[in-house]
Amino acid sequence: MNLFAKPEYRSEFTLFIDQWKARDPGVAERQTAGRALLWNRPQQEPERAQRAAASQVRRKSYVYD
Repeated sequence: MNLFAKPEYRSEFTLFIDQWKARDPGVAERQTAGRALLWNRPQQEPERAQRAAASQVRRKSYVYD
């Protein structure tokens, strides 16, 4: 048992978010869609990936040579 735990305490911000989600149930879906727009990378076409791999220039083993 933790002596410092206050399970009954909920911050004002947590209460605000809970009320907001209760008023607008579509928030979680819109958050997921927005995250997908920003962070999920689309699949690259195989031809484009092959061209990108073929265009790479091989580095020397010792850069300062």
